[in-house]
Amino acid sequence: MRYERIKSLFGDDFSKLQNAKILLLGVGGVGGHCLDCLSRSGVKNITIVDFDTYDETNQNRQIHSELHEGEIKVEALQKHYPHVEIINAKIDEQWVRDFDFDEYDLVLDAIDDIKAKLALAQKCYKKLISSFGSAKRLDPTKVQIGDIWKSYGDKFGSKIRYELRKRGFNKKYRVIFSSEEAIVKDKGSFVGVTATFGLVMCSEAIRKIKETKSV
Repeated sequence: MRYERIKSLFGDDFSKLQNAKILLLGVGGVGGHCLDCLSRSGVKNITIVDFDTYDETNQNRQIHSELHEGEIKVEALQKHYPHVEIINAKIDEQWVRDFDFDEYDLVLDAIDDIKAKLALAQKCYKKLISSFGSAKRLDPTKVQIGDIWKSYGDKFGSKIRYELRKRGFNKKYRVIFSSEEAIVKDKGSFVGVTATFGLVMCSEAIRKIKETKSV
């Protein structure tokens, strides 16, 4: 059976994975691998949101990108994961303000827009798992997950913490970050790190689902 080995790990809790409703924002280098992990683990109710198309520069890190150059990402990914719901939209601050997150058990943030990330934290921190910067790094063993206020080693994350404090936000939520200092200034990226971010995000989502009383 397809899910036999994951069922052996979860036992009766496996039904929680199949019933959980997940909203995944961004399906690039981090989000794409998170989507693959969730799907292989038996999560069926997944909605993915992105507006971008695949191009050649994505092929070093984004899953399935080499097969769909020029195609809209969410539409291309639905061919591989036909159970997902797709929303082709640009996730900015206004989109976050307008969107209804109530029906989802978890919101997974794999986007780069700082204002949108801040709006997400303020609106749905109780169900949020957020990814910080995965680019410019080479060491996947430095990838960690923890409380937003205990994260470190990432200028992108530092800016988010600073802006949240300015807005008077002091709630806790989980973030994925790397303690490795950026080793280049340009947009260098390594799939060993970006994929690790996505897999850690998936793992944390599954852990949180497993710990719920019922889904």
